Amino acid sequence: MKEEKFSLRKRFKSLGYAFNGLKLLLKMEHNSRIHLVAAVVAILLGWELKISVFEWMVLVLVISAVFVAELFNSALENLADHLSPGRSEPIKRVKDLAAAAVLVCAFSSVVIAISIFLPKVLQLFR
Repeated sequence: MKEEKFSLRKRFKSLGYAFNGLKLLLKMEHNSRIHLVAAVVAILLGWELKISVFEWMVLVLVISAVFVAELFNSALENLADHLSPGRSEPIKRVKDLAAAAVLVCAFSSVVIAISIFLPKVLQLFR
């Protein structure tokens, strides 16, 4: 395999593909829009409640993890549907496992959000 020379033009082109993937995710996957709304709410809450730098880092990591899981889930589902358009038990298992990964990330992020925000919200009422 021949090593390709570095090209800034090709790097920008690949960046365009990545942004197209995000656009496809938000356009085609309804759950990604729910995740986006939750992320925006969490960011606004973080801003309003003046969370610490460490809490910001954790928040960004869990938001990213949910979107990465959703992206991989969507990619696997699209590939599975392309390879096996009919009903297939092995493909169903693959899709269910990928969806479970998103669910685990989403639930974990809710637990983390509660642990960050609940003490601060309760402090407001004291």
